[in-house]
Order: sequence, then C-alpha cells, then structure tokens
Amino acid sequence: MTTRTSPGKLSGALLLALALPTTASAQVLPATATPVAQYWMDVATYNMMGMDEMPEMPPGMGGMMSGMMGGKSATGRDGRQAKGIGNFGYTKASMMGRWLDAALYTQRKPNGTEAVHQVPPGAGVGAAPLRLITPPREGVQGASSDEPQFPERPRGRLLFYWGCSTQVKAGQPRVLDFAKLGQQDYMNFMQGRSVRDRGARAEPGHAIWPNDRQNSRVVRDASLAGEHLVSGDGVPGNMRFTLGPGQDFMPSLQVNTQGKLTDAIHVTWQPIDTARAYMLTAMSANEAKDGGAEMVIWSASEPPESGMGLMDYVSNGNIDKWLSERVLLPANQTQCDVPAGIFARSGGAMLQAIAYGSELNIVHPPRPANPKAPWSPEWSVRVRVKSLAMNMLGEESSVRGRDSTNPRSAQRPRGDEPSGDGMPDVGGLLKGLFGK
Repeated sequence: MTTRTSPGKLSGALLLALALPTTASAQVLPATATPVAQYWMDVATYNMMGMDEMPEMPPGMGGMMSGMMGGKSATGRDGRQAKGIGNFGYTKASMMGRWLDAALYTQRKPNGTEAVHQVPPGAGVGAAPLRLITPPREGVQGASSDEPQFPERPRGRLLFYWGCSTQVKAGQPRVLDFAKLGQQDYMNFMQGRSVRDRGARAEPGHAIWPNDRQNSRVVRDASLAGEHLVSGDGVPGNMRFTLGPGQDFMPSLQVNTQGKLTDAIHVTWQPIDTARAYMLTAMSANEAKDGGAEMVIWSASEPPESGMGLMDYVSNGNIDKWLSERVLLPANQTQCDVPAGIFARSGGAMLQAIAYGSELNIVHPPRPANPKAPWSPEWSVRVRVKSLAMNMLGEESSVRGRDSTNPRSAQRPRGDEPSGDGMPDVGGLLKGLFGK
C-alpha cells in the first residue's frame, strides 16, 4: 500500500520449512553475534486476476507496467536510490510472476563487493550462476525506514470491518472520520500489527541480484531446491547451504469468490502445502451520501486488525503468535466469508490474499550448546517465501473460462467479456479520498 495510481491505471495496484542443511544448521541468530558475511534471499510468487505471469509485451511495455504497478528504484536506509538494479525489488512490487531478490554484505568489504551465487542445475531463475554486484548510489530521495509504509492520511471517512462471517458482527464497523481524527490516531489504526523488512535490500555496501548486468526473468517452473554456493571477494570460503521444498517458490495462490457485493461473499482458495498461514484483506472506495469520499476496509482477522502491515513476509515466530491470537488464518483453512452488504455501495472492491511460507535462518558454524563457549559465526543466510494474489471481490472475480495452469490462456481475456468488465472505478474514488 505504498503506491498510488491514477484512475486510468490498473486498479489492482491500488489495493493492494523444509530445509536440508549440509555444512550448516538452521537456527535463529542471536542479536549479539554478527557474522562476517550475511546473505538474504527473498522469494515471491504473485498473481493478479488469476494470471500467474506477465503477458508477452512489445519492447517498452515492461517499463510502463512497472510504473503502473509501483516498480521503482530501491531506496536504502541512507535515503539514496541504488542505480542499475534491474528488476531488484519486485518481490515487493506486486508484479505478476515469480521473483527472487538476493543481497550480500560482508564486513571484509563494507563498501561493496562482487560475488557469484551457484544455484542448483536447472533452477531457471534467470541466470546460472547469479552474479551479484554492488550498485552505485544516486541522489537522496528522502528519509527511508525499516517500518512498513501505509497510505497517507485520507480526507473523508473510513469504515473498518473484520472477521470471517456472513453477517456484520456486533460493534462493527469502526468508523474513522478524518475531519475529526488526529494524525497519530490514523497512523495507529493503519499500522496495527506490522513487520519490519528483514530481507534483501539494496543497501549501501550490499551486492545484489538482479542488477543491470543480469536482469533475466524467473521462469514459471523455477526451483531453488538443492545445493547453493556463494563465493566472492571478502566472502568466507565455505558459504554452502541446501534449500528444501519449504524455501522453494510457492505455487500461485488461486483465490475465487462467489456472491454479489450486496450479499455475503464466499471466498475460497486452493491450499498450498508449504503455507504456514493465510491473510485476506479487501478494500473499496465510494461516494458517501453527503457527496464526500468513503473507504471501506475489511480483513479476515478475528480481532480488529486492518492487516495493512501484514501483507508481506512475516517471521515464523510472528506467524505462530498471530495464529494463536486468531489474526491469521491457519494453514488448513480454505474459505472465509465477507459480511453481507459492507461493499454494497461500492462500484467494485479489490481482494488481496497472502500465503506465508517458512522463513529459514542458517548460521555457520552453529552456535555451541554451551552458551558460555566462544562463538564467531562466519556467515548467515536468511530465506523468506510468500505467495500473494489480487483479485476482484464478488461474482466477477472468479477466473471463469480460464485455465489457470496455462499462462497463455490466462493472459487472454474471454471473447464474451466486454473490455474492462468487472473492474471497479476505485481509482477515481480513491483519488477523491486521498485528495490527489
């Protein structure tokens, strides 16, 4: 939810473990131990409207789609953009397809290094091996932070509903009138539970992939399962690790809904074997009775939680905690109902769903059993996995007449569907709500 698009752009952009270690063991790295080299791998699968991959486009169209979907140069904590990053950062940009971001930092080369990541044979991630480089820094882009970003404060009203149920539960909605609400009250509401970005970033001194030297696309059937080796100037010589199915690209999260916006809407999804939990949110914007703009937000959380800060990678510990609090949906759940009528005044609503994979943390050498024994870890690896989907909410959102297993058929609209059918005019109403 960090980007906005004009009404003419794609509305969906608005609304947004199994490991087989060899020479290392999987464990959580204590805050007191800093390895010589640290490696981050973010793995993401996205689909929109049931389409798993971007359609084949003529030259130049990729950049246009990137702009529509919020793609931009990555900015580090120093407020400077990284130049020449290619497709790096698309694990967070909601672009259809499979994406991999990798970043390496070594204390021996704090200003940056070049490295080679040997991937398993036939991985299909776009290059073999992956060549990581440290991109130069551009101008200051303003303050950057680890904190999750949220939409700027709107003008108008926000109605918030939560929980899986066919009827609106007692005590709902929670109504926020921005003419009467303080800025901090709004931020507290939008944030709720949230997660820090602890993964691959184009930070100063970080060598990254992809980049402008290697910018190939990850293929549909890519796999990271198998043995990996990272080597380079300043990298310890034994940085070898094995990834299992729990850290591979997750299957596409296929979400369908049934029901009109005036009725309860039944949401179903195909379970993913490696998912630890799920989360659903929906959003619409419409014109209120007084002529002002009005936003409606719903989340599947049992307690009141907007979910705005949770549609990203989440650590295993937080997943377990929020499952126990019934904020997230358990891995064996495959359906949820949106209460009747909460989007009835809307021209359309967008549904966003995420399947959380398992985060893997490897440290070498492993921490001694005796906590008092000296320990100097040489390297660490963190791998995060997710699968995210956006779709229309309501009877028009099902992928009817498309073969979701065939990317080419998913790329073609049905001949009997009018152009733009089912796409809400969310952009124009959000424009009024946010004053843009």
